[in-house]
Amino acid sequence: MISSQLLAYVAISAFCILNVSAMDTFIAAVYEHSVILPNATLNPASHEEALALMNQNLDVLEGAITSAAKQGAHIIVTPEDGIYGWVFTRETIYPYLEDIPDPQVNWIPCNDPSRFGHTPVQERLSCLAKKNSIYVVANIGDKKPCEANDPQCPTDGRYQYNTNVVFDSEGKLVARYHKQNIFMGEDQFNSPKKAEVVTFNTTFGKFGIFTCFDILFHDPAVILVKDFHVDTILFPTAWMNVLPHLSAVEFHSAWAMGMGVNFLAANIHHPLRKMTGSGIYAPDSPRAFHYDMKTEEGKLLLSELDSHLYRSVVNWSSYANSIEALSTGNQEFKGTVFFDNFTFMELKGVTGNYTVCHRDLCCHLSYKMSEKRSDEVYALGAFDGLHTVEGTYYLQICTMLKCGTTDLKTCGESVEAASTRFEMFSLSGTFGTQYVFPEVLLSEVQLAPGEFQVSSDGRLFSLKPTSGPVLTVTLFGRWYEKDWTSNASSELRAQALGLMIRWMLEKIRMGLDFLLILISGISELPVTHTHLSDNSN
Repeated sequence: MISSQLLAYVAISAFCILNVSAMDTFIAAVYEHSVILPNATLNPASHEEALALMNQNLDVLEGAITSAAKQGAHIIVTPEDGIYGWVFTRETIYPYLEDIPDPQVNWIPCNDPSRFGHTPVQERLSCLAKKNSIYVVANIGDKKPCEANDPQCPTDGRYQYNTNVVFDSEGKLVARYHKQNIFMGEDQFNSPKKAEVVTFNTTFGKFGIFTCFDILFHDPAVILVKDFHVDTILFPTAWMNVLPHLSAVEFHSAWAMGMGVNFLAANIHHPLRKMTGSGIYAPDSPRAFHYDMKTEEGKLLLSELDSHLYRSVVNWSSYANSIEALSTGNQEFKGTVFFDNFTFMELKGVTGNYTVCHRDLCCHLSYKMSEKRSDEVYALGAFDGLHTVEGTYYLQICTMLKCGTTDLKTCGESVEAASTRFEMFSLSGTFGTQYVFPEVLLSEVQLAPGEFQVSSDGRLFSLKPTSGPVLTVTLFGRWYEKDWTSNASSELRAQALGLMIRWMLEKIRMGLDFLLILISGISELPVTHTHLSDNSN
């Protein structure tokens, strides 16, 4: 009897302790880092030179981590490539790599730095987490030897991975993720043979992690939310902004809303390469974000988030399928958005109701402008097809956007400024997918927190007049089941190759050092590295 009472007491006490320790909210931090880059070279640096460069970046990150902890942050995310930069060959990245063990080994590098060989970067990150009692998320490179009888083993006898690591507030390695979806130009890294689904639990929720280009694909990004039910995604990235639909703050906040999760995105800061845009995003609205093309400085963001979330269900095609498509006559025209051929229709009045269709997707828009300006043109566009440029993925997109000029041929071009505000808008589409990400982007690439909402029947609608002029209102759908298959036509493959060549030529025009190095064959260039980032990366 006494032992039964004792067991009951212990069980009740443990339950109470767990309830007390579990947190309803937490403070999140992300740091947009202006990375210190190595000199461009085709010759590998020495290990000492590589470590010196990495320590320069870690000095900057240490300041951000310390500041975040002093302001009460429980976790901080730093960017992809934030410790050593980008654009390496397999040989030149090697001095920057460490052997990163499976977190199941129960290791605190700060306490036992030599347990897995020479790991000074992991030691320093661990000590920063421990000293400041904060979870630290960073991106570094992992190296793993492979056997000659492994048919996928690279000729140099090792796998090299773009890797995210997480150290808890005691400095213990609690998560390691190898990036699955490698972006074009990341030839220094390998993809793991199978997508890794990495999660870890804390007193302030369940976390999942992936990297940059991963966000556009099903594995592991969607699996983490749909099957593993994480509350918060950690997202180191080196993202180059591509308007009108793939600027960092725009798409990452939309993904958070569409998937119903918190999303902590830390981007590189390199305006010359259009790299900026970090944020702390909740499912209902952005909590903090940063977009800065004018300065060279990094930026620390902090905000409070709910630890555990309730996800509402949206039927993205319900409303659009319930209304009749309006007759379009012969008013439709074609336009190109990031190499994809959209069907457009000009918005001719200060107010209106329009429908435009492309293949099986019909997009419906109701709107009212504050005024119809003669110097600006807006259009409603639809795209239902396979995107085949920097990656291959199937899209369904409904978008209202500002054209580059009053010439309809400019509809779909990258536009950063506008003058037209909208009193109201409502956008919907007959989507074949349930993975749709709602975007509202204002002039100067600013978000619109609290100004719009998504209904359960799939409408993206305004709650109030927009606080600024509108660049785009978009429903960005991903139909994962229709991505690239082995039976794709040779014509489509040729089209993809042609578009990729155009993409690379555009990067050359923008002055990407990596391509210049490859083309010129010059062994040493006294210039700064740049990055073929995921749509960056």
